[in-house]
Amino acid sequence: MSAQIRIGFIGGGQMACALAYGALKSGTLSIQQLIFAEPVTSQRAKLAEHFPGAEIVSEGQEILRKCEHVVLSVKPQVLTAISAELARCIQSRHVLVSIAAGISLPQLETLLGTRRIVRVMPNTPCQVGAGAAAMSLGAAVEEADAEWVTKLFGSVGIIVRVPDAQMHAVTGLSGSGPAYIYQVIESLSDGGVAQGLPRDLALKLAAQTVLGAAKMVLESGKHPGELKDQVTSPGGTTIAGIRALERAAVRSAFIEAVAQATDRSRQLGQ
Repeated sequence: MSAQIRIGFIGGGQMACALAYGALKSGTLSIQQLIFAEPVTSQRAKLAEHFPGAEIVSEGQEILRKCEHVVLSVKPQVLTAISAELARCIQSRHVLVSIAAGISLPQLETLLGTRRIVRVMPNTPCQVGAGAAAMSLGAAVEEADAEWVTKLFGSVGIIVRVPDAQMHAVTGLSGSGPAYIYQVIESLSDGGVAQGLPRDLALKLAAQTVLGAAKMVLESGKHPGELKDQVTSPGGTTIAGIRALERAAVRSAFIEAVAQATDRSRQLGQ
């Protein structure tokens, strides 16, 4: 990313900080290229502490005056509330990235008065460099715009392109998905404790097991069913555990969780 490009974050919460940390750590951005707009005084103080050398202001309009590349890192209801003020300052030179869940590209274009918008759905593991994000491109977005968005979010994980109509499903799967997996880790840990393992050891083993299984899927390129079969010996321990999961309809519950979260994303966008 060019040293001349400045990236402005309107909103200085966890996701903005995670993206900024990732971009700095990967060398995608320098501290001098960062500028945050955050109205809450205590949060501005935290940003100044964590990002010494970055410019920190209180008004989003100031970001638009100073930056062409702007990340709208506020909650959906906040974005809706401040959109009219921002729209008055948005020009054709601006490329906007919205990470507000549930607000579609057509809605963003109407709210902000521009079609040069990239909609991104990240997730919280970007805070540890293992995020999964998807983006959809507005009608006026150029390939160079998409490239810098890819580079920014790629510095904290992976990012894929999808049509805007699929973003609600992305929200239900990878956006909300970490919460489902935290419950899996907690439940596996509880199971270990129930069988006599110390809590700290059970939690460490459960978390590492989930991490390792995910890496096997990503790095081997094999279908999860094939990898499952490799662990499942005839009449063994693993098939006994899988039988219990099937009796409890665990797979169906995960499918329903994604469906319910997707429906809720659609509702929030209405």
